[in-house]
This record gives sequence, C-alpha cells and structure tokens, in this order.
Amino acid sequence: MLYRKLGRETRIRRSILAGLTKDVINYGYVVTTEARAKEVRKFVEKMITYGKDGSLGARRRALAFLHNDKELVSKIFNELAPKYENRAGGYTRIIKLKERKGDDALEVRLELV
Repeated sequence: MLYRKLGRETRIRRSILAGLTKDVINYGYVVTTEARAKEVRKFVEKMITYGKDGSLGARRRALAFLHNDKELVSKIFNELAPKYENRAGGYTRIIKLKERKGDDALEVRLELV
C-alpha cells in the first residue's frame, strides 16, 4: 500500500492523521493541505466502514486508532454508520480552496458527504 510520509516520523505522522480523523468525525469537516486531506480520507472512510460492520472487533480497531476516544467511537457506531447504511463508500469529499499565504500550499476542505 502506498502512502505519503508527509515529511514526518512514523509516530508523529500517525498522531497527525488520527487527530485530523477525529476532527473530521467530530466537526464534519477540516481545512488542511491537499496531501494531508488525501491521506486522512482513507482513515475516515475506514472508521465509518468499521461502524457499519458494528462488530466488537471493529469497535476495538476504531478505538485503537482513535486513541481510546470512546465518545467519538460511539458517535461513529451510533450516528454516522446508520446515516451511511445504504451508501457503498465515498463518505467524504475534498473541496479545493486557495493557496496558503506563507508557503503557497494548496488548502482544501475535507468534509463528510
């Protein structure tokens, strides 16, 4: 599986991706760079798929990735999974915004559909 390293060590990169995943699930969207959004999209989709599965193993995998945030995991399993029950994937969208002033990086908005 190919993935972006985002110029970070493994433990820092995983923490960044978990934090952005939490924000998307909690608030419905996040504004970040395009590279980060494309990576986070994979994890958000995986968390919602775990919620649709609904098994104990899926709940434990979601808890492990989201740093044992039980409230967020219950939101995934109780609110988001039923919302996307009839959808076969594609739970997020990326909307391009503008270039960031400091480093000219393209900013995007990653949001739940």
